[in-house]
Amino acid sequence: MSRPAKIGADAALARLSGWEKVEGDRDAIRKTFRFEDFNEAFGFMTRVAIKADQLDHHPEWFNVYNRVEVLLATHDVDGVSELDVTLATFMDAVAKR
Repeated sequence: MSRPAKIGADAALARLSGWEKVEGDRDAIRKTFRFEDFNEAFGFMTRVAIKADQLDHHPEWFNVYNRVEVLLATHDVDGVSELDVTLATFMDAVAKR
């Protein structure tokens, strides 16, 4: 599978809602998702994991109880790419269910 080109955090954020640019010298975006309880948070992570495997693009994330903190960047291009926008959009849709 060919990897998409780097678009950068600013271009991605122009198309996403609720995401923010990671401060510092890393080109990445992040968002914190909050759920009713651990079961909902884990269910979200499970659905995202399946999609991430399909895309061959995996998030950096951290989970505590009802909170899932996500950081997205495409390591192959050392920054944000269309893969990150695709995965972020999927995460937003799953979280709204």
